[in-house]
Parts: sequence; structure tokens; C-alpha cells
Amino acid sequence: MQRTKFSNVAGMFYPINSKELSETLETFKNKNKKTYTITTRAIIVPHAGYLYSGQLASEGFEYLDKNIKNIFIIAPSHHEALSQPVIADYDYFQTPLGNIPINKSINEELKTFFNCLFYNQAFEKEHSIEVQLPFLQHYYKDTDIKIIPILISYNLQNFVEKIIEKYYQDTNNAFIISSDLSHFHPDTEAKKIDAITAEMIEDVGTKNLHPLQACGSAGICAINSFSKKNNFSLIRIGLTNSSASTNDKSRVVGYGAWLLYEGKKNEFIKKYFSNYLINLCKISIQSKFNKKEVQLSNIPPVLNEKGASFVTLQINNKLRGCIGSIIAYQPLINDIVLHASDAAFNDTRFNPLSPDEFNQLSISISLLSTPEKIQFSDEANLMEKITPFKDGIIIKDKNHQAVYLPSVWEQLPNKYDFMSNLKIKAGLSPQWFSDSMEVFRFYTEYIRNN
Repeated sequence: MQRTKFSNVAGMFYPINSKELSETLETFKNKNKKTYTITTRAIIVPHAGYLYSGQLASEGFEYLDKNIKNIFIIAPSHHEALSQPVIADYDYFQTPLGNIPINKSINEELKTFFNCLFYNQAFEKEHSIEVQLPFLQHYYKDTDIKIIPILISYNLQNFVEKIIEKYYQDTNNAFIISSDLSHFHPDTEAKKIDAITAEMIEDVGTKNLHPLQACGSAGICAINSFSKKNNFSLIRIGLTNSSASTNDKSRVVGYGAWLLYEGKKNEFIKKYFSNYLINLCKISIQSKFNKKEVQLSNIPPVLNEKGASFVTLQINNKLRGCIGSIIAYQPLINDIVLHASDAAFNDTRFNPLSPDEFNQLSISISLLSTPEKIQFSDEANLMEKITPFKDGIIIKDKNHQAVYLPSVWEQLPNKYDFMSNLKIKAGLSPQWFSDSMEVFRFYTEYIRNN
């Protein structure tokens, strides 16, 4: 006899009437921004009522690969404290749009190899999985997909990461990480907390992510760790909170959505937004000529993530200005707007750019990775660890500091010349070496206008 898990939040979190539910989902779909032109096999999406987070969740489902066969839904348990991941001993989950089948063979594998427990009671009152199902039924209405619902508690990251590592290898599989962000803070405070959480997800790492920052923290930590181990990135789709739909800023719930990109974030930005960023530099410089502020709208969410950049200006292959930041401290889009203007007008090595020079400009942008400290025992060991034409290098020794972008290797291809000149730039002698000297490497993605 087949067993069905019936809906327990239809009529509360989303419409109970199938026609109304389909119309709601189609409205969300039609309003999706479609900022990116890629597909993914893993998303982080919210699980609140559709009034509050439905549009953002829909944005996430827009990017989920439509050719997959099995979808793991990894969600936090709000009603049961769990010591191991739990799976559902049902044949189907039901929503007003019909039944969606469970992949029972994968469930058996999870029980045998990943210590997952069949425990239907944990699913009876839970909403964090069910609210995702109508989206799947709407976006995959013409395909045969199966789901693997998994409920977890905050301390089960390692179990989840192993599951992702195993099943992501099969391109028929995809993952939904179900989570809201901060709960019941005033709007201003919530935005600060959620911005910190977003930075952890996108760059810093989620090792110290607390369940109070995201109820699905274990799932988020698992996909974040998996992405870093594989040199993948979590790209922001959107960040909002409940006040956007209710206008009540006194106690809000935060929501975020991300997609997994199989590559580095700066590679993603270069691939899809090179022309956008070069044009942005031109707008920044022109705005300065016109004595106006740069007006930005419809910013791609990934450019609102923190980023570090250098903007380099050349005329006839000669340097005309170069300004940047080594450490990401502001949204990348703001960083580039600022440095484009500063390279044109505030590089003290040159006179401010004139309008006549503008049309002669060649503009390039270097997107910097987060610097990594190089561990070395002596200078010879340091030199062995530096890779010409790839590494950007920062040296620091007390009050002395200097940086060379990887592009400098074109002028100084010998690593000894490279380091000697970098030391001179820092105000040190070419032969300088001390036990207090710190050296960091970083990498860049290089964007240049035609």
C-alpha cells in the first residue's frame, strides 16, 4: 500500500486552491529578473510564506537545472530535535497541485551509508520542505522528477556535506538548501546581521555561522564547505526581508537566495559582466566631468557582494592612472565606481584626466581574490613558493607595505627582479629580508575594454 504525506501548511504558507496556487507561482515566474544566464544544480532559498519570500524563492528555482531527475531538499527541523538526519518513509508528498514521488532507492542508500533515520513524525508539522514543493511542481510540470526530503538539526553539517559530496557527482541530482535568515529584529539591525551572513556565505566562510543567523545553518554550512573544497562559488540571487512586503519594520525575518557556480566568483563576474563593468568605469569618469553623482539601478546582485578591485587607465599603452583596494571592504560595484574616478582624477603621479583624453582611454579592471598568507622558513623558501605571471604579491614589514598586481610580471618576468622592485616600492632596500616580513599572494581576473 502506497503512503502519502499530506499537506499541512496549504492555506497558511501558500494558497490551498490549486488554481490560485498555480496563478501565484506563474506570477512569481513572470516577475523573475533572470539576471543571470546560467543553470545550477544547487540553490539556497527561503521557506517562509509566499507573501513574504515567494518571489525570491522563485528567483532561485528559475536557475535550477531543468534536466535533473532527483532533487534533494535539505531543510531544518523546527519541531523535533534531531541527533541524525531523518528521511521520510512515504511514497509521495502531496500539495494542492498533486503528488510528487520520493526516490525510495536513494532513501535506502541514505539509511544504509549515511546513518539517516526513517522518522515520519518529524515531517508531520514541518513547513521547511513542503513550501518548496509547489515550486518544483510548477517549474518541472512536464518532467518526471523525484524528491529526497531530508530534515536536519543545526549540528549535522558533516552528515549533510558527505551526502552532497556523494550525490553531486551524478548530474541527474540537484540540491535545495532550505533556510530563512535572521528572525524578529528591527529592520535596520536585521539588515546588518543578514549582510554579515551573506558575506560569510559568499566569501569569508560559514565556520562560525550561528543558527540564529539562519535556521538552516547546517545545510548552508555544508554547501558552503563543499563549494570551497571544489573551488566553486555561491553567487547571490537576492537579499531581502519581510518588511519589503508588509512595510512593518519593527520585527522582520530575513531572506536570501544563492546559486552554486562551478568556478570562482571573479571568473563568473568576468564571464558575464565584463562589458557592464567597463561601461560602469566610463560612466563614473564621465559623471565626474559633469559634476554629477553616479546613479545606479538594477544592479546585478553578485556585484553587491563585497569585492576588491584595481582600475587601470592607459593611453597609447602608457599608464595614465591606477587606483585600487587590496582587501574587499565594500560592494564590488561601489569599489569599481570609486577607483575608476580616482584613477582618472586622484592618482598623484598624474594630472587629472582631461575631457580630450577620455576617448583615448584604454580601461582595465583587476578583480582580486582574498589574499592568502604565504608561510616560509627563509627567503629562498619564499622565492620557491612564488609563481610568476600568476601571483599578485603583497609585502608587509612593520610600517612598510607594497603590492604588485600579477600584470606587473609582464614588465618584471624574473621573480628576483619582481620582489626587489616591490621592496623598493615599499620603501625598503632591494635586498631587504627580516623575520617580521609578511608576504601574501592573491589572484586576479583581468577585464579589459576593446
